[in-house]
Amino acid sequence: MSYNRKPRFGGPREMHKIKCSECGEDTEVPFKPIEGRPVYCRECYQKRKKY
Repeated sequence: MSYNRKPRFGGPREMHKIKCSECGEDTEVPFKPIEGRPVYCRECYQKRKKY
């Protein structure tokens, strides 16, 4: 059995530019943000995930 499989959906992910809702840093996320919902950079998301 091979564990070196390629992702199901090929090609590069579409990235979306955002401003972190917590620290204000400009970054990109691999999903389209929903208006009115907070979006966090990687560091802030990791901090919040612990709660």
